[in-house]
Parts: sequence; C-alpha cells; structure tokens
Amino acid sequence: MFLHIDIDSYFISAERSQNPALKGIPAAVGGRSNLEIFSRKRQHIRLMDDNSGAFVSPVFYGDHEKTFREKFVDTIDGRDKIRGIITTASYEARACGVKTAMPIAQALQLCPQMVVVPSHYLLYHKLSHAIHAFVSARIPEVEQFSIDEFFGYVGGWVKDRQVEDFARDLQAQILVEFDIPVSIGIARSKWTAKLATEYAKPYGVLRVDDVRAFIHDKPIEVFPGVGRRLQGRLRERGITHLGQIEAACGLFESWGKSGVQLYRRILGTDGEGIAHRPGRKSIGISRTFDPIDDPDEVRRRVMILARHITYITLGMGVNPTLYWLAISYQHGVRAKQTQRVERLFSETLYKRTLGEMYDAIARRDLPVIKLSLSVSDFTSHHPRALSLLDFADDRKSRAISDKIQQVRERFGIDVIRTGNEL
Repeated sequence: MFLHIDIDSYFISAERSQNPALKGIPAAVGGRSNLEIFSRKRQHIRLMDDNSGAFVSPVFYGDHEKTFREKFVDTIDGRDKIRGIITTASYEARACGVKTAMPIAQALQLCPQMVVVPSHYLLYHKLSHAIHAFVSARIPEVEQFSIDEFFGYVGGWVKDRQVEDFARDLQAQILVEFDIPVSIGIARSKWTAKLATEYAKPYGVLRVDDVRAFIHDKPIEVFPGVGRRLQGRLRERGITHLGQIEAACGLFESWGKSGVQLYRRILGTDGEGIAHRPGRKSIGISRTFDPIDDPDEVRRRVMILARHITYITLGMGVNPTLYWLAISYQHGVRAKQTQRVERLFSETLYKRTLGEMYDAIARRDLPVIKLSLSVSDFTSHHPRALSLLDFADDRKSRAISDKIQQVRERFGIDVIRTGNEL
C-alpha cells in the first residue's frame, strides 16, 4: 500500500500556522518575482536551499519582511497599481471564485474581504523539510514529490486492514505537531493514491481498492501527467473519462514508452515504487521584471544573478563546465546561448564568460523582461580534463572566490559585490 500525503492549500496553511487570525476567513498568499537582489542597497540577502530536490528552487531572502503595500503596490504617475498573482488561496477564498495564478487585483474584486499576505518561501521550505523528516521517522520509505507532497510505502510495515487507521493517526499527528492540515490517498499504486488525494480534500483520507470502479467517471484532466495537449489528443478520439482508457491500449502503445507508462499508471498496474531522486544536476536562477531597455542595466542584472549562482555552486562544492544564458524580450522574442568551459570554476571566470555570452546575443532594439542563468555538467557527474594552460591562474581565482564565499556565508550574499554589479 502507498500513501500520498498532500498538504491542503500549503502556503496559506503555513501562514495560518504562524498567524491564527488567518484561519476560517478568505485568505491567500500572493507572489511576485523577487527583485530585491537587484537593489543597489544592501539587503543582507541569504540563501535557503535545504530541500535540494528538483521540485524546489533556491530561495534568497533578506532580513526585512515585506508588507502588502511594499510587496504588491507600485505607485505610477501618482496612482497605485496592484501587481502580482495568487499563489495559493484558502478554501474560503476559492468559494468566491479565487484561483491560483489569478492576478491579485482581479481576486480582490471577486473577494474584497480576502486577506492577501506576501509569500514567505523561507518558512515554506523549512516547514516542508521538517514535515518530510517527521513522516520519514514514521514510514520506512518516503519520497518527497514536491514541496507539499509526499509518497510513503507502508507494505510490510502496516497491515492492509490497519492502513486507514494509520493514515488518520499520521494526519492527526501532523496537525498537532505543525498545525498543518493534510489529506491522504491510499492505494496499491502510488499514482492512484495521488489521484485519490484530490477527492479526499480538504483534510480527508480516501482509500481506493478497486481502481477501475474509482476512475470510471473521472475526467481525464484530473490524472497527473495528462496535460492540455494530451487532453486534446484524447478528446479527438472521443476519450473524455479515465474509465475509457483501458479499451484504448493500442493507442497508448502507439505513443511509445511514455504512452505505455501513462496507461499503466492510470489503471494502477505500473508497479512503480518509491523513487530515490539523484543529486542535483544543474543550478539555475531566473527573474522576470518590468521591461528594461537599458542594455547596461540588463548586463548589471546578469552579473548579480551570476553572483548568486556562484554562491550556490561554491556551497555545493561542484565544478560546472557548461554555462547557459537566456534573455526574454517583449513580444515573445528570446535569445539564448550555451558555452562549454572546461576550467576550474571561479566567480571571476564565470562573470567574464557570461559577459561575453551576453554581448554575443544581446539586442538593443527590444526591452528585456526576463533573465535566466544556469550551470551544469558538473565534473563529479561528467569527468572532464580541465585546461592545464589556465590552471595556475584559475586556481588563484578560485582561492579568492573561496575566501569571498566564507565572508558571504557569515554576513550575507550581498556583503561583497563586484564593480560590474553597481
């Protein structure tokens, strides 16, 4: 038997665990691209990166907590404009029509009494890490599927007839320990358990023994992995419910390995166990902002993001050999470049290379709205011979970067900045 543990409305539940006044009322967490790192003023920025799985991005945060006005309201030509989107809404807010990814201004029109609080990703990541540890102490095999979802395998640990009692007890323990409500789906297939959780919410437990009876009238879009494109392909063939999938075996087989895998997952015959995720294979950061038509300011922001990539890279103790830069402009225009650099990593080398990459692809006729950077192909995963011609100089640069890293770890990532960031 598998358990799928899903935290109900996680971000707002996390906020309610810290502020009980938010309980029982329409409330939501709002998000907006974190642009504090681009400030020329010192923000005392630090990094939260405890959860290193693929489901979570590094979180950079400052000492100052933002109010709603500071976070979401811009004053333009003397008029206030609310920016940002709804990240998570409480069930009370959802009853008013508020949905995830809805602009905050629109959500407040639908639900004027709703309280919107700025997101606190440091809190969410710490809580997720703590809940993962709590569940792992009670279930031998646990997979963290996302920041608010966990799979647990209890075969040989809990008897089948006792698994629902075990799940309800675990649910109650999490509520007592963290003041966080969870819903739990139970099935012999982990993906059926995940689907069951959707029908257990909020704060419920649902066990599925007869998969075919359970999925019979469920619409295809509710199953994980059936995206909009696949929904369209299925509907073209008259398939609108999961109960119709079993008779379409040949269709799924024609889609190759991924089609067969999805077919088996839907029918609960996949036989997949708890996944043990490999270590991180890349490090990336991206930021979206209002259009900028000043190439020098864009270049400055590239260098700031490079400092943050450097901090994570040195903290992980890895040596990347592939650099990637992407620039998104208005009107859907995008430019990107990769560069193979088989040398000892340092902040100096990385920023110099990125500067050359930026100069090669930058356009001056369109405003920039997004920057994305990443490094990958770590030598620990992909052994490569580093350049001997540059090794002496690179080792000196790396030694300097290591010393700067120690200072930043103690006083904040923005305590030391290079001239091209100012």
